Amino acid sequence: MDTENIKLTQYSHGAGCGCKISPAILDTILHSPIKQAPDARLLVGNDTRDDAAVFDLGNGTALISTTDFFMPIVDDAYDFGRIASANAISDVYAMGGKPVLAIAILGWPIDKIPAGAARKVLEGARAVCAEAGITLAGGHSIDCPEPVFGLAVNGIVPIKNLKQNSTATAGCKLYLTKALGVGILSTAQKRGVLAHADAAIALQSMSMLNKIGEIMGHLPEVKAMTDVTGFGLLGHLAEMCEGSKLQAVIEFDKIPKIEATEAYLAQGCIPGGTVRNLKSYGHKIGALTEDQKHILADPQTSGGLLIAVYTDDVATFEGVLRANDIDEKCIVPIGWLEDRGDEDLVRVI
Repeated sequence: MDTENIKLTQYSHGAGCGCKISPAILDTILHSPIKQAPDARLLVGNDTRDDAAVFDLGNGTALISTTDFFMPIVDDAYDFGRIASANAISDVYAMGGKPVLAIAILGWPIDKIPAGAARKVLEGARAVCAEAGITLAGGHSIDCPEPVFGLAVNGIVPIKNLKQNSTATAGCKLYLTKALGVGILSTAQKRGVLAHADAAIALQSMSMLNKIGEIMGHLPEVKAMTDVTGFGLLGHLAEMCEGSKLQAVIEFDKIPKIEATEAYLAQGCIPGGTVRNLKSYGHKIGALTEDQKHILADPQTSGGLLIAVYTDDVATFEGVLRANDIDEKCIVPIGWLEDRGDEDLVRVI
């Protein structure tokens, strides 16, 4: 079989972070009467649904450990490797850390897709790891009914620079470093209606590393941070609000969106993950229009960083974003955090 003509998305039932198990089902899976013995060295576990585990190395530095993998969101094997790797490495950046090492996770239907395509996935992964300044040092593979790829990534962070999703404070402004909409565009691709130019925009977004997260770790005014992936902006923001015991107010008109998003929504390109997301956490969110639901709950793959910043000098903070090549439409606060006032974790105005 010619690896150049293989369309990977035809071999999977899901796509990218849209494959994630819904928040409601995940709650059931993670709930257990068996409790682990506490470990004082574990600075971050899964109590607040943060992006990675963090372990105190005892010298003022912590180890960040994470893993992420999914089924193809694009047809090209090399690009699939790039996107999956950027997505996995993002968890380290979301904690304010520096990635140092990666291990590959590969599941491949060897009776359906030639090994040469899997090799291209790994080539794409190595390219992104090199961009992040780390080595893809090995991994594990299995024969699997559908193609799956991702990384286990380790990083380091000075403990004083550690960022979590549960440490925001009232008065923080919220910023999102990538435009929303890749889930909608990916659905359009699976339906064969995605324009070539829009496919390039989605690819550029998903393969871009969130390197600015390490820089955010050095800024004391950044109070909390997380990356926006399969649960959509609303899901990850709700987790931030729950962990920080706050409420968010979002200005929908300020949300950065990929320009073609609304055109594909008009064609009915709504990911199944959007529906699952809303069923899981919609009761925690204030009233929404249909367009707001479809954009704010859109599952992102390798999405941007959601940053909660408390500062009187917004211009200086935004200058840091600008100096690190963040899209100008993302250098605008999308909302703010305030003390919990009612049962809604997020209100959209």
